[in-house]
Amino acid sequence: MKCPFCGNADTQVVETRVSEDGDFIRRRRQCADCEKRFTTYERPEVNFPAVVKKDGRRIDYQRGKLLASMNLALRKRPVSTEQVDAAMERIEEKLLTLGLREIPSSRLGELVMRELKKLDKVAYVRFASVYRSFEDIDEFKTLVDEVRR
Repeated sequence: MKCPFCGNADTQVVETRVSEDGDFIRRRRQCADCEKRFTTYERPEVNFPAVVKKDGRRIDYQRGKLLASMNLALRKRPVSTEQVDAAMERIEEKLLTLGLREIPSSRLGELVMRELKKLDKVAYVRFASVYRSFEDIDEFKTLVDEVRR
């Protein structure tokens, strides 16, 4: 690690601390040349797959966008923030374990629907009705009948 003050590459770790939630490591370092101290942070680098939209465009995965979609479906439903966070963790874990560089938005939508179905049936129907863009009432009725079983 280069010293930010003099540029010397010879630095030593003086102190190491793990954050309370374990998300990063904080290291105090000292330059062997100018003896000034500085702090570095280590965080894991996670690469989510790019999302391929229906029209062929590729966009970066955006946790906030996915979370907003889920929250819209869950609006005024008795589901806690902790449950939503846990569902998001499961979705993201699945995205990482798939090991793909790209994922179709349809597959991502299916992952969301699977989690919503576990959390709240009404939210699942809300999300699916928009996501699948039903053409007639019979398709919607089939979905509702499927949820009832």
